[in-house]
Amino acid sequence: MTDQQSTAQFVNIGERTNVTGSAKFLRLIKEGDFDEALSVARQQVENGAQIIDVNMDEGMLDSKEAMVTFLNLIAAEPDIARVPIMIDSSKWEVIEAGLKCVAGKAIVNSISLKEGEERFLHQARLIRRYGAATVVMAFDEDGQADNKERRIEICARAYDLLREKLDFPAGDIIFDPNIFAVATGIDEHNNYGVDFIEATAEIKKRCPGAKISGGVSNISFSFRGNNPVREAMHSVFLYHAIKAGMDMGIVNAGQLEVYDQIDPELRERVEDVILNRRDDATDRLLEIADRYKGKGKKQEEDTAWREQPVEKRLEHALVKGIATYVVEDTEEARQRAEKPLDVIEGPLMDGMNVVGDLFGEGKMFLPQVVKSARVMKQAVAHLMPYIEAEKQGGKESKGRIIMATVKGDVHDIGKNIVGVVLQCNNFDVIDLGVMVPWQDILKAANENKADMIGLSGLITPSLDEMVTVATEMQRAGMDMPLLIGGATTSRVHTAVKIDTKYDAPVVHVLDASRAVGVAGKLLSQTARADYAKSIADEYEKTRKKREGKSKADRLIPIAKARANAQPVDFDGYTPMKPKVDELTVFEDYPLDDLVARIDWTPFFRTWELAGRFPDILDDEVVGETATSLYKDARAMLDQIVAEKWLTAKAAFTFWPANADGDDIIIYEDAERTREASRIHCLRQQVQKREGRYNQSLADYVAPVGSKPDWLGGFVVTTGHGIDAKLAEYKAAHDDYNDILLKALADRLAEAFAERLHERVRKEFWGYAPDEDLDNSGLIKEQYAGIRPAPGYPACPDHSAKSELFRLLSARQTAGVHLTDSFAMTPTAAVSGFYFGHPDARYFGVGDIRRDQVEDYAKRRGVSVAQAETWLSPNLAYDPDADA
Repeated sequence: MTDQQSTAQFVNIGERTNVTGSAKFLRLIKEGDFDEALSVARQQVENGAQIIDVNMDEGMLDSKEAMVTFLNLIAAEPDIARVPIMIDSSKWEVIEAGLKCVAGKAIVNSISLKEGEERFLHQARLIRRYGAATVVMAFDEDGQADNKERRIEICARAYDLLREKLDFPAGDIIFDPNIFAVATGIDEHNNYGVDFIEATAEIKKRCPGAKISGGVSNISFSFRGNNPVREAMHSVFLYHAIKAGMDMGIVNAGQLEVYDQIDPELRERVEDVILNRRDDATDRLLEIADRYKGKGKKQEEDTAWREQPVEKRLEHALVKGIATYVVEDTEEARQRAEKPLDVIEGPLMDGMNVVGDLFGEGKMFLPQVVKSARVMKQAVAHLMPYIEAEKQGGKESKGRIIMATVKGDVHDIGKNIVGVVLQCNNFDVIDLGVMVPWQDILKAANENKADMIGLSGLITPSLDEMVTVATEMQRAGMDMPLLIGGATTSRVHTAVKIDTKYDAPVVHVLDASRAVGVAGKLLSQTARADYAKSIADEYEKTRKKREGKSKADRLIPIAKARANAQPVDFDGYTPMKPKVDELTVFEDYPLDDLVARIDWTPFFRTWELAGRFPDILDDEVVGETATSLYKDARAMLDQIVAEKWLTAKAAFTFWPANADGDDIIIYEDAERTREASRIHCLRQQVQKREGRYNQSLADYVAPVGSKPDWLGGFVVTTGHGIDAKLAEYKAAHDDYNDILLKALADRLAEAFAERLHERVRKEFWGYAPDEDLDNSGLIKEQYAGIRPAPGYPACPDHSAKSELFRLLSARQTAGVHLTDSFAMTPTAAVSGFYFGHPDARYFGVGDIRRDQVEDYAKRRGVSVAQAETWLSPNLAYDPDADA
């Protein structure tokens, strides 16, 4: 950097001895290779770090032991120990253990007012007793400071408390007013750099003697993977922040570009971003960013399409999903057109027709189509004010479709994808959202003169709600086609249960790729009659085929099934008492601890890309699309973690339990004298061959009177906070990132369930302390014990969640609640039970007879009709027919 006077006193804090910031350092610590880990610290000092930040917070580490071991080793290395140590941890016990190891003046990173003044002052008092300085985060009971005023307010309050109540030396107070990423594409983030710089100047005036620090790399997070641009952003940011009074920062000292030596064009555009000098600063930096990756030639090739006529540029942007220039190109086309509507009817629809053709031919895939839709929506949004000013109507679409996730259900990723695909093919889609009662669906269809209704649902109770919608459409005399889709729906259920309730065409749509063809045929004057008849004939055949075969014929009575229960060994096995004996709650579980546990294969299935991860990335057909999607997902995942878009919450516990037939008794007390609840399990009734058993989850818990046993219960979610980000994407007409975020939140929830179960086995219940599986082994379930979830094959009754949630106080502890149909909200949530027996395996209950349903209703204390509603997908008989 230049301006030597302003930068000479700046202190570089080395960041590579941090397990959350360096994959290499984490690996070395996990492997116990502390000698090599010391070389990382030494390299930091050699590269100019004047303080080294040491952090050992990782779920698979004994953070306290690792911190003590490493700091003791540093003390014996004069070339490292000559610089101060910053002890960085979110766990106070780790910080205090580290303070006992450092001979000189240490720095604690960090304390804050997050948990109130009492805890803040208690920790600060101990820090002063150890003779250390401390970093104080701009974070209070209301959350993290994200604007200039909040930064100043929190830091001033903390300063006054420390000085007045503890006489804490001003020079030992280091404020971190929060450096956040800029150039994220979200307007609210554009001033983050300016806010930090201006707040720094004010804090230094308001809090004499205090220092200012921050994590500099956060500012450039949007450009991960492009180190030259990141380094330029760090240098430009520091150039201005140091002038404002910033004293130190966590930054890789060996990777700071000299301010005066940054390419002038890059420096100007970076400075525009950091200082928020132009509304288009982010777009202008993006225009040139790739050039600095050493891909100048490719950049020329990539921008050659910009020389084409505007109509071809718009087509290229739509096909490639490039939104960078769409507004300016749309405006150019508008100025050339006679009417703004002509731009939509002309080049934009021509481009989308190409997209639709390529998708139909299998030459484009769903993620690419959703990106195309984003470009189209942004172009239309630009044109709409001009169209409205001329009081013109929109182009007549191929048809208007009402879409809704039915009452009681909150899942909408699949529905949203179908809606985007239909819109890309010029259908007018009106999405009513989730939890929509039949009355609202019919009302919207009538008021909007819809041509068709599409229903979606993920959980099994949604099937009955779809029947209700069809019944009410028939009662209302409607004749528009009805589309049925969602994970639990099927062609058979549609034929047997829904099609029989409604005289107009009812069609089960398997996935988004089929939706356009189905809708087109149903709304075609020439094709509708023949297509509707073919579907009706197919469904009639399905019903007749089922009439000739009773599924109950291959099932055995429940008494016989129980006699063939799995003989689980409890004589040679003694259940282990869980190490944790109380309800445990995680209010804000570290998201970065979940990333490694993500199973990516279902993520690609969400986008209708078939294949197993990571092989799908090299697939001859979808590999290129999958790789691009994965890159986008990883980039967003980095932002989710770094910027805390989502909050992960969980609650779990273990109860004294024993099996009583097909019920599992949960006791209130350790002596097992008072019954608190019962979990009612179902049993397979299909006829099994010799040596195979009719399984029930109750088989895996020790029977009453044999041995003490335990059952666990859990609920996790990574959905808190998602609504704010989704609202931003909706406002930006960005379906692609909307769907991407929902899919990633779901994957993180599953990863949380997997990670928590891992810790249950190894720590909290502790029956498998020596388990050592990589993520592949976890995905393959190569562990002892299971975590079945209500609504899934081993316990298919979703209503079982109600008792589980009551026992866990799930709404209060994890912020997760149930709809009337037992869907969980937030939707990115997983719940279930923990079974610890080594013989426990996942299985499917499958079809059940009326005798078990009647028995189940008696055990639950409900009517048979209610039990049939809960268990409808598993019934091997028609409850509407005579018994």
